[in-house]
Amino acid sequence: MILIIGIVLTFVGLGYLCWLLFALAVYALPLFVGASLALAAYHGGSGPIAATIVGLIASSITVVTGQLIATRVHSPLIRAAIALVFAVPAAIAGYHAALGLAQLSVPVESWRQVMALIGSIAVASTAWARIVLIAPPNAGGASLPASPVLTSAAQDG
Repeated sequence: MILIIGIVLTFVGLGYLCWLLFALAVYALPLFVGASLALAAYHGGSGPIAATIVGLIASSITVVTGQLIATRVHSPLIRAAIALVFAVPAAIAGYHAALGLAQLSVPVESWRQVMALIGSIAVASTAWARIVLIAPPNAGGASLPASPVLTSAAQDG
């Protein structure tokens, strides 16, 4: 009975980790920017608290700037480019996460790489879609009418 509970909880935990990976994939770029600037500040002579504050500010600015650009720009090409900038670090994170999971269960190295590439593509496409779909393409533009226009046949009854 304990073995069955352990197996079920293992699958629940793996499912939760996969959900977490897909939900947080959009934040791979801000994490990278924040960590890079925090390490640069720390190696530049600031203390660990100041470096942490620099990293938090840099990652927050990255998130807010990305969201503002994605919601304000109406050009699909620019929105796709911004989404691609956010999707590339998510693809790298997805590759390494899928490779780590594949190393637990797949014995052949070539199949591990295939699983890692599939995971990379899935995570990157999810992050790309989340950024592209932050706001509809016509946000701020002309809105649809509140009620459909009735034709003369519908008015005559």
